[in-house]
Amino acid sequence: MENKMRLVGRDMSIKMGITMSLCLSLIGTLTSGHFTIPGFLISFVVSTIISLIIGFVIPMGKVGSAVLNKAGLIRGTLPARCLESFVSDLIYTPLMTFVMVFLAYQMAMKQSGGMAGLNFGKMFLGSLIICFIAGFVIIFIVQPIFMRQTMKKYGKAEPED
Repeated sequence: MENKMRLVGRDMSIKMGITMSLCLSLIGTLTSGHFTIPGFLISFVVSTIISLIIGFVIPMGKVGSAVLNKAGLIRGTLPARCLESFVSDLIYTPLMTFVMVFLAYQMAMKQSGGMAGLNFGKMFLGSLIICFIAGFVIIFIVQPIFMRQTMKKYGKAEPED
């Protein structure tokens, strides 16, 4: 049983990591005002690596269950889904956004010879707000879908608390 849950956790980490990376990389490059395919692909690959590392290091299922238990919420209810999505968003989005904005800032400064006149703080804060909202919505929508698919794949009816 524990081995199955470990497989479920790994599968969920991969699915959520790739989905979050794809969406946030696309949002980030589109809102930058300078969308390029190579920029998007670099952002997606780096973001995917970061999100997979986070997903494999932090047991999101256990973290989510602990937070729900502490808050006295029942998994599957709307308040519980909102809280779980918020906690996942807090863990993934700031780090992914920081790295993506840092890479974009470095590229812009390098291409302009340091004359781009960009403010990293403003870039990061603006992107963080947009990506945090988008990340919450993405997690809220796709996490239960992926969980049902993954539980069905591994022969479990519902997630364990």
